[in-house]
Parts: sequence; structure tokens; C-alpha cells
Amino acid sequence: MTKFTKILVAVAMLWLAVVQATPLMAQQAYDFTDGQLYYKITDTTNHEVAVVSENSDYPYYNSYNKPTGAITIPATVANGGNTYSVTSIGMEAFYGCSGLTSITIPSSVTSIGESAFFRCSGLTSITIPSSVTSIGKSAFSYCSGLTSITIPNSVTSIGEYAFSYCS
Repeated sequence: MTKFTKILVAVAMLWLAVVQATPLMAQQAYDFTDGQLYYKITDTTNHEVAVVSENSDYPYYNSYNKPTGAITIPATVANGGNTYSVTSIGMEAFYGCSGLTSITIPSSVTSIGESAFFRCSGLTSITIPSSVTSIGKSAFSYCSGLTSITIPNSVTSIGEYAFSYCS
């Protein structure tokens, strides 16, 4: 084997080792979309989904398709011949959606995840339905425009810093 061939083989083997060891970078965080919203199937038996972010890795910096305006989360959503019940708002689902002005949450939702509305500075008011029992850590942190929120008695758990740095 010539010196050039040995170097070529070594580079090829090194490249193969790196490719095998490199994890997938921006993994898709959702199973399907409908309008501006992204959904992850959370229970295939009971046909349940969560509203999630477009991208699970760094949603604030890497997500370009952020929901804007007045958003209504539907109670059910259809995909692939199945109808799913929307039962939660996932972790960081609307993280950094500064163009989000209002959100309507259906009574099918039982939980709002950690940092779900983190840095949604355009959000001014929100009414949480009585179906919700938990609000995650930092769920509404840095929502500087938030001036009104209605929290029902059904909410038995509110995470730390859920409303930190709100006006």
C-alpha cells in the first residue's frame, strides 16, 4: 500500500467513526402539524396529543415558524385517519413566540408544561380553563405584556417561577 492509500483509508475510517458516533442534531419534536401548531402524540391508545414546539433543540433560537397573532388551540385535531384529543401544552411549546397576542385553551387540556409560554411578550391576557390542574415551572416567565390571567380552583400545582418577570 502506498503512503497516499494508507492516508486515504485512515481518513475514510475516521470519517466513518465520526458519522457513527454523531447524534442527530435537531430532532423533530412533533409528529404532525395543523395550521400554525405542532402536535406530538402522547397516547396512541387513547388518541391524545400535546401541542409542542417545532424544534425540541433550542426552540427560542432555532425555530423559525413560531405561531403569531390570536391562536385557538382546538379540543381535537385529525391526522392520518385518527382524531386526537389535545390534552396538554408541552414543555416550551410557545417559547419565545413574541408575536403571540392571545391564546384560547380548550377544556380538553389538563396541563401546561414547563416554560410553555416563556418570553411571549405579546401575550396580554389568558384564561385558563377549569380542566387544567397543573402549570409548569416558568410557564409564563418573561411574559412582559401579561396584565390579566384567570387561574381556576382546579389548578392544584403551580411550578416555581411560573410568573417571574411578568409586569
